[in-house]
Amino acid sequence: MPIRPPLITNPWTVAWLGLVLAGPLSLLVLPGDATTPGVLALFAVFAAFVAAESINLQFEIRRHTFYCSASEVVFVLALVEIGGLWTAVTRAVAVALVLVAQHVPAAKTVYNVAVATIEVCVAVALLELLPVGTIDSPATWLCYLLAIVAADVVGALLVVGAITATHGNPGRAVWTGVFGPIVMVGPVAVLVGLAILLLLDVTGWAVVLMAPLLVALGLLYRHFASVTRKGRSVQRVYDFARLVEQVPPDEAGTRQIVDAVRDLLNAERVALWLPPYLDEEPRLVVSAENGDAWYDGPGDPDDLFRRLAVADGGGPVMVSLGRADDAETAALARRGVSELLAAPVMTAAGEPGYLEVCDRRSDVLSFAESDRVALDTMLTHVNAAIRHQQLLSQIRYDADHDRLTGLPNRQRLAAEIDQLLSADPLGARAGLILAALGNYTEVTDTLGHAASDELLLVTAGLLREHAPPQALLARMEGEQFAVLLPGLSLAATERAARRLREAASTRARVAGLDLEVTLTIGVAAAPVHGTDSGTLMQRADVALLAAADSGGVASYHPVLDQQSLRRLQLGTELEQAMADGQISVVYQPIIDAQTSDIVSVETLVRWSHPRYGQIPPEDFIHLAEQIGRIGAVTDHVLDLALARCRRWLDQDIALSVAVNLSVHSLTEPDLVTRIARALQKHGVPGELLTLELTEGSVVDDSVRDSTVLEDLHALGLRLSMDDFGTGYSSLSQLRQLPIDEVKIDKSFVLTMSTSQGESFIARSIIELAHNLGLRVVAEGVEDELTRNALTEMGCDKLQGFLVSRPLPDDRLESWLLARTGVRSVAPGATHRRLFVRT
Repeated sequence: MPIRPPLITNPWTVAWLGLVLAGPLSLLVLPGDATTPGVLALFAVFAAFVAAESINLQFEIRRHTFYCSASEVVFVLALVEIGGLWTAVTRAVAVALVLVAQHVPAAKTVYNVAVATIEVCVAVALLELLPVGTIDSPATWLCYLLAIVAADVVGALLVVGAITATHGNPGRAVWTGVFGPIVMVGPVAVLVGLAILLLLDVTGWAVVLMAPLLVALGLLYRHFASVTRKGRSVQRVYDFARLVEQVPPDEAGTRQIVDAVRDLLNAERVALWLPPYLDEEPRLVVSAENGDAWYDGPGDPDDLFRRLAVADGGGPVMVSLGRADDAETAALARRGVSELLAAPVMTAAGEPGYLEVCDRRSDVLSFAESDRVALDTMLTHVNAAIRHQQLLSQIRYDADHDRLTGLPNRQRLAAEIDQLLSADPLGARAGLILAALGNYTEVTDTLGHAASDELLLVTAGLLREHAPPQALLARMEGEQFAVLLPGLSLAATERAARRLREAASTRARVAGLDLEVTLTIGVAAAPVHGTDSGTLMQRADVALLAAADSGGVASYHPVLDQQSLRRLQLGTELEQAMADGQISVVYQPIIDAQTSDIVSVETLVRWSHPRYGQIPPEDFIHLAEQIGRIGAVTDHVLDLALARCRRWLDQDIALSVAVNLSVHSLTEPDLVTRIARALQKHGVPGELLTLELTEGSVVDDSVRDSTVLEDLHALGLRLSMDDFGTGYSSLSQLRQLPIDEVKIDKSFVLTMSTSQGESFIARSIIELAHNLGLRVVAEGVEDELTRNALTEMGCDKLQGFLVSRPLPDDRLESWLLARTGVRSVAPGATHRRLFVRT
């Protein structure tokens, strides 16, 4: 229920209203009850009233403190002994003296004196109406009980009425605190007063008996006041805990927490400083009476109180001007306050924050030990709320950022693009650069994921360094990054893309090696290429696919959509193409360098598409890897190769077949089972099958950590490392792997006849491989000079156009009939062999 706003803002207005009510009522009621008491009786009653009024309940509402006392014992004694008029006088004077001694503001003192006077008038008026007899009559006891309790009720209503008029509905705690003593203590105090009167009527020595009882009654009321204060404090802390549980996990929620601390401790100002977290800057949240959003002190890491609170670790620190040393006095003066509570706040990252509470917002009270304890209790809830907010921030941050580089991810980039373009649908311009790291796959295949992650971090650093200041850099999937350039046209974005590619093209130290960082970049721009994030990113991706054939940078053009559509269509047609025989194989013979025996044929895959013609193997093999169909393609090629090998065996000819495997195939858990099944299906012994593996796949971490190579070798087949010399492995690494042979990459072989350096590399590979017990195949042999040189070096096998180009099945048969002869079965062998006739 909303709190009703106050009707009266000036305390003196309430004070004058109290006097206006007390004055006429006193003139109307009190003169008729006037007696002439003795001086000793007046002094005794006055002293008793002073003692009773000194034990009071305090109700703090914002800047104002209200009082309620239990003086019923003295009240009933005074009415009987000195009459109503003098009771009102002595009580009013006692209330005034006590409140002045407690430094209560004048307006409140006047109002409380008026309330005390009105209470006496109510009691006297009721006693005049009731049948009051002698003090030893039970009916008289009841009359005094009713009169004084009624007076207390009227007084309590006046107190609560003043609080409500000046501050709105004070809440149930204040109503309970004011009326609780009336119900629980008031009647008992009246009865004690009547008992004292009865005993005094018997003997004056009754004072000796009554004194301890009065002290006990005073202590009981003091205890009740203490319990009431503690109850209000516990209730406020409970309310604070409930509020903190419901605050939203954002900056507004943090402000609500600070506001709640300020309300609970009734402070002039509360400040919460939080350290930087994730992509957030340090924050200072201030809740102040005057609306200030900042002040000097809590945001300073060298501030005295902040250092004390963080270093102390024993709970909140309390400092007041009256007990401060010179340094603390200076720190208080820096803030313009006279008292302060300071405490550390624990954050999710473990770096402490800082909370300080300045100046109690009260005209009487100041911070006490109970406030320090209350703040210590609240800190548990504050810490939990701040950590909860930061953990939710962490979740949101992780959802929008790449974990490795800390850059925004695709989702965050899309939101930023849409926000930028929707802000000005007609005039907004933005350029989008999509950059792919050129050798990411090779580094991953060769050196493992840790090295490729390092390469990504290096690339992210280069892009951060060279991207324009206004750019938003993001990490997309795999090896791709994006750069959003607000306000740039297509032409400006293209220029920025070229500069970025040139600046980021460098050598970087990764995994102990100097590697080239090269970027392929696709460019799209809004509004010319799209007005939403999805369209813009899709067209930048299309441009990226075309960039490899366009000097490394390409901009989107509608014609590129046809190429992307072609790629998508190929992916959907892959399975059917194998079933229809569009995907076939060709064979390239491999001969023994010394004997010219044909020892093997390498099986190479081809796709003859009815619409697109011959599709390069690298195009659809890479596509098959991306869409997860490389296993099916491998099985298809293996089936064709083993079927060809089986036909030769049926002719009593032993001719091995070689099939290429990608690293993706090596990571498939059922690869060994599938190959064993294929060998069994065609009845081909394992030694007639060679699997050619890329250098990168052999040294890949996931492959080396598995047993796949050993399991394949256990089938009896041979393992060959293809394109050796172009990667990052060394021959010494192969000693731990079940490799049977290496193939010297044709880039070394093709230039051997004209380059001494390439010839030296080839010779070194052959010698080192033989030392490790490995056979060597040289591919790319195209002339007799190269053949003779390799034969002289001791190379085991030769492959290249000098022997034969790759041939389809029917042409291979014709070539074999025309170019080869058949050797008889060698001693210990089971099949004949073919050799090339010279």
